[in-house]
Formats: sequence, C-alpha cells, structure tokens
Amino acid sequence: MFVDTQTLDVLQKRPGWRGRVFHSTHNTFVWWEFDKDADIHRHDHEQEEVWHILEGELDVTVDGKTKRCGPGTAAVIPPNTPHSVRVVKPGRALVVDYPIREGF
Repeated sequence: MFVDTQTLDVLQKRPGWRGRVFHSTHNTFVWWEFDKDADIHRHDHEQEEVWHILEGELDVTVDGKTKRCGPGTAAVIPPNTPHSVRVVKPGRALVVDYPIREGF
C-alpha cells in the first residue's frame, strides 16, 4: 500500500538519468533525477506516458512538437506516439506509464 521511494534501487538506463521504479496494479512510476544535456532518444511504446516536472527544465518533443517544460508542467504522451526528452536544466520528474511497462 505504501512505497518509500528513497529505499528503492537506483536505475541508470541512460547517462545522466537516475530513476527509482515501482509498479501499482495498473501503472509504472519512475522518479527521475536528471543532469544537464542528458537526453532520451526518440521512441514510442504502447503505454500512455505522463511526465510531471518537479524541478529543472526539459525540452519534451511529442509527435514532432517541442515544448519547454518546467516545474508544475505535465506532458501527456498518447500511446504509440514518438517522443523524446532533452534536459535544459538539471532536476527531477515523476513519470507514470499506463498500463504497466514490463521490463522496467
């Protein structure tokens, strides 16, 4: 019922990204910390994905359209939609995928 994200193992899938992952019944949650100039390549997947930026700034590109996202911004990425992320200022974000992303 409760998850202390500070006790989760740190995942480093890409340079400059440190995440702590957990799953609920229907969602995958990742608490990301990211460094300046780190990026996530253009990709897509079957899950809807929501990025909620807590600190820092990201350039989030969804289906060819880029938006600079800062604290308080949420980017909602529909399923099977190409997207990428580039860090402008270091910070943190909560990313939620629905349904669960197996293998994360």
